[in-house]
Amino acid sequence: MARGLSEQLAASIETWLAEEQVPAGTPLPERAVAERLRVSRSPVREALQLLAQRQVIAPRPEGGYAVSERVKTAPALALPAADEDEPTYLRIAQDRLEGRLPERLTENELMRRYEVTRARLAPVLRRITSEGWIERLPGNGWQFLPTLSTGAAYDQGYRLRILLEPAAILEPTWSLDEAALRKCRAEQQALVDGAAEWASPVQLFDANSRLHETVAGFSGNVFMADALKRVNRLRRLMEYRKAVDRSATARRCKEHLVLIDLLLSNQREAAADFMRLHLRDAAREKAGGVQPQRPAQAPGADALGALFSPSTD
Repeated sequence: MARGLSEQLAASIETWLAEEQVPAGTPLPERAVAERLRVSRSPVREALQLLAQRQVIAPRPEGGYAVSERVKTAPALALPAADEDEPTYLRIAQDRLEGRLPERLTENELMRRYEVTRARLAPVLRRITSEGWIERLPGNGWQFLPTLSTGAAYDQGYRLRILLEPAAILEPTWSLDEAALRKCRAEQQALVDGAAEWASPVQLFDANSRLHETVAGFSGNVFMADALKRVNRLRRLMEYRKAVDRSATARRCKEHLVLIDLLLSNQREAAADFMRLHLRDAAREKAGGVQPQRPAQAPGADALGALFSPSTD
């Protein structure tokens, strides 16, 4: 989880440097960057180390880092931009996962713990409420709601998805919204084109769950669509906790593009088969250490053979 915060900060710093065209050679003192992002220096230090590894910034002889020549333009991004309150959000999520927060607490306790004003805390709490892992109590108290917190429960969530999502594609009430699906396709293409290398765990989860929930919504079956949303809300924090495998992320996004193209060409049976294999392999991969099998070529999907050849993985 701490790694996820440093990756998010690294993406925010890189976007800032590019959008404001900060000149090469400009020093980046830890303290100044931490103050700008309103976080402690420790995750900023880790974020700067990540950017140095990517040659976005370079070590200075006298210590610290400076902007390198590599930063020219803002990273291409069809994903929604990271929220400016993301660091606070991620710290709360991390503390919740690691048992450092009680089941119930007040806004004043949160403000003191995370050193934020009530105005800065409010949008974070609204976001967490909308995601379904906290609720307001009478007065100014808050209570955390259950989430998937064990590996067994996480696996059960995937088994439900393997049953539910392919079936949703084959529902008789299916109705595709092409504009909505093409919007998801643009996000997935951005990830394949390079955003998967730096997007935060939150951005990755949101983009991928948005695609799956959009597809389930086309089913016209409100129970199927609602069930998937509930599973995603419960597994959100577990996903944040897992280390991000960037190469696996890009591969899964390539699979998403194939799935979308099958749906856009009205190959629903092939898409349902492909969805089942995609989810089964993702479940195996996330369970740890099992070499995933590539989804077999779906009937009518000519592009799949090339996509899953060894040269493209």
